[in-house]
Amino acid sequence: MTAEPAVTSFAALHHRPGEPLLLPNAWDHASAAALAARGFPAIATTSLAVAAALGLPDGEAATREDTVRLALTLGSGPYLLSIDAEDGFSDDPDEVAALARQLWAVGAVGVNLEDGLGPAGRHAAKIAAVKAAVPELFVNARTDTYWSGDGDERDTLRRLDAYQEAGADGVFVPGLTDPERIAALVRRTAAPLNVLYSPTGPTLARLAGLGVRRVSLGSLLYRRALGAALDAVADIAAGRAPGGTTPSYADVRALERSVSVSRSANSTG
Repeated sequence: MTAEPAVTSFAALHHRPGEPLLLPNAWDHASAAALAARGFPAIATTSLAVAAALGLPDGEAATREDTVRLALTLGSGPYLLSIDAEDGFSDDPDEVAALARQLWAVGAVGVNLEDGLGPAGRHAAKIAAVKAAVPELFVNARTDTYWSGDGDERDTLRRLDAYQEAGADGVFVPGLTDPERIAALVRRTAAPLNVLYSPTGPTLARLAGLGVRRVSLGSLLYRRALGAALDAVADIAAGRAPGGTTPSYADVRALERSVSVSRSANSTG
């Protein structure tokens, strides 16, 4: 698979009127392969799950090398891959650009960069550096004004404007669930708007009607998987058969084999 068609296809997935890109987030090869087997053309990673699996803190630049290793594992998969890279794991735009080159080299076609409510100018500089280093990489610029801030609309717009001017291909506002505010941002931003799905927020169909172009699941699947494990052990302890979907041993072994098949296909393609 060559770089240019892949990124063109990924960008195209953000520009389907009334049909936003539903982007599930994986945390290892098995989860990514299982999602791909269900027909998802694009898969992202989730920094919380990567950090939690290693016993490390999320959002504190503790998993840079682990994130690169995961990208190397997933980059040869039969899907378009976007990497959650926290804030780029550095305040230095050049270091973030170097990370972007690494991710692109191993097969990622997109990257998610969060501002953590730090200076908008610094985040814009990171975005500009990444786009200068790897123009083909789809940069989804995230602002945390609703996720960890007070949802100030002026600050949100100021940040999104700065990130779009720096070259961001998409903008991400996790924590935003109010339909009117979502619709207002869709009208205000030129780049595709990405929101984080919430079980208590608008449905996928409603988000599509509002003009949202990308709906991420974030750490939801990972947290649901942990919850399913706890529910299962509680059922067993209580003498009940656990409910829910349980892939067989053979199913999981098939996922193991899929990585070698995809790598072999890519090496000869």
